[in-house]
Amino acid sequence: MAFEPPQRLVRALGETAPSGDDWLEKLPEVAQQAVDLRELTVERVQVPGGRSSLVVLVRRPDGTPAVLKLAPHRARPESERAALAHWGGRGAVTLIEASAGEGVLVLERLHPDVSVRSLPEAKALLEAAGTLRRLWVEPPGDHAFETVAERTGRQARVMRGSGPEVASLVSAALEARESLLAAPPEVRLLHGTFRQSKVLAGDRVPWLAVGPDPVVGECAFDLARLVRDRVEDLIATPSGASTTRRRIKRLAESLDVDQERLRGWTLFRAVESGVRALRVGRPRDAELLLEFAGWL
Repeated sequence: MAFEPPQRLVRALGETAPSGDDWLEKLPEVAQQAVDLRELTVERVQVPGGRSSLVVLVRRPDGTPAVLKLAPHRARPESERAALAHWGGRGAVTLIEASAGEGVLVLERLHPDVSVRSLPEAKALLEAAGTLRRLWVEPPGDHAFETVAERTGRQARVMRGSGPEVASLVSAALEARESLLAAPPEVRLLHGTFRQSKVLAGDRVPWLAVGPDPVVGECAFDLARLVRDRVEDLIATPSGASTTRRRIKRLAESLDVDQERLRGWTLFRAVESGVRALRVGRPRDAELLLEFAGWL
């Protein structure tokens, strides 16, 4: 079978690939080797798939359905492996096998075309929040996960080089970050990139999280990305700003997170994403994200 990477993956990796990176060129060969080594039967490549990895629906030698996931080193597959192993299937997809250093994961098969985004908005937020709560556990004592301070520090350095058209929002976002990092209320293992599309239907439980980019820090940081889900719908409605404020209040109360801390991390993450979209040539996405950030 030809392991043709979906265009969504090609575009996303093209935005972030360092000079000389040849992971995409080697991907078909690496995928075939991973399949042959494990004696997997390939059903299909998942399309449109993710933005940082190739996802292939397979069957194991005993006929059990599974997922083969291949990711470049810069997508931190080792960190994903460690988080999935620590969660042990509680709230997240189960890790079946991983090859250290190779960026190859074999995972429990969920229903890849059914996420909580298929539910009405209020129900989707409820189910997503319930899934997220199960992931917030103490990290392993000897963990090597990136911290929220480290990750946002890298992002902040890039944000400081932004142009004058976003200067006021960047300044507000950076000030919020400094204040939030001064006294974090807890330290938990976080999903890191949680949103509705990262919660898929399962068989052993109704909903499970996939695709973490784990980080260790306070819960409000993890919840912040969920606040802006379906941002295009929020922007399109006259009541978008008030709906966002109500969403922050509802999510904070339902998950025992401080409302102001959630607002602050939502601001930082929205501005960071908007600035990044500008930098890589996605002006429409940047416009939506920065308008959303202005409401906060």
